[in-house]
Amino acid sequence: MPAILDRLVGQLKRKGHSASTSYAIATKALQKSGNLKPGSNKATSKGKQRGAMTPAARAKDRAAKRSGRKASAYTYNAKNNTAKLLNA
Repeated sequence: MPAILDRLVGQLKRKGHSASTSYAIATKALQKSGNLKPGSNKATSKGKQRGAMTPAARAKDRAAKRSGRKASAYTYNAKNNTAKLLNA
């Protein structure tokens, strides 16, 4: 199972979903976002890259994409899995 799928399934299980429901929700969401190939659980190149990232790197990357700034301009907050601009 790709790392990104495994991670999302685990998060959904911790929120109280059953294993089969977690797997179905995660597969559909990751296929829709382009991290998994349509109709399978095989990772795309984007999915492999995202799966190899740490939670901090993904949060900084999300924030950087929204703002157009560099990911290095952000600091990670592990408590709520978000990134905040440095010196802001």
